[in-house]
Amino acid sequence: MSEGFRNLQQKCGCTPDGQFGPNTAKGIMKYYEMSPERAAHFLGQVCIESMNFQAVEENLNYSVDALMKVFGRYFKTRADAKPYSKNPRALANYVYMDKNRSEKSKLGNVDTDDGWIFRGRGFLQVTGRANVRKFASDMRLPDVMDEPQLISSHYPMESALWYFNKRRGLWKICDEGVSKDTCKRVTKSVNGGYNHLDERTNQTFKIYEWLK
Repeated sequence: MSEGFRNLQQKCGCTPDGQFGPNTAKGIMKYYEMSPERAAHFLGQVCIESMNFQAVEENLNYSVDALMKVFGRYFKTRADAKPYSKNPRALANYVYMDKNRSEKSKLGNVDTDDGWIFRGRGFLQVTGRANVRKFASDMRLPDVMDEPQLISSHYPMESALWYFNKRRGLWKICDEGVSKDTCKRVTKSVNGGYNHLDERTNQTFKIYEWLK
């Protein structure tokens, strides 16, 4: 498990063994003052998005095939993608820089190396200078702007909760209870689609059994 997850367990008064189970789920629910329904939906989504709390920083070490699949809009041919294959820094500084993105998808990355410095971090991947600045401001954590890696090591859960808080109506769906319908709607809001919907639903139901 990640350093960020062990730090989270310590913060919540759980044994920092790096294992996610009923005791840690209950500790998180209590520490962050969530209802069983909110905690189940939240943790169910975070488990899948973060590969069971292992991923607290974006992995940009892609093969050419993966680049064409994930970032195909940026590369017309495999030859275009090749210089960025297995080259995470170069990739981040290409696909995440504002000059290479549409107006709607700009991330506030304008300075040299911003794409790499402000790559996705946290259990739900806060990405880009503008989003990190909003997180740092809303959570009153100014040090994050100078040390964005703190999102990975100390605030991966806070950043995920911040994301949920920013999604209008998301907690309201959680409050409706744990069902296949609510899991589907929460997944749509978090993921933008229905990727791994069955896994998210199963995880949410399992966690709810631990918590209710």
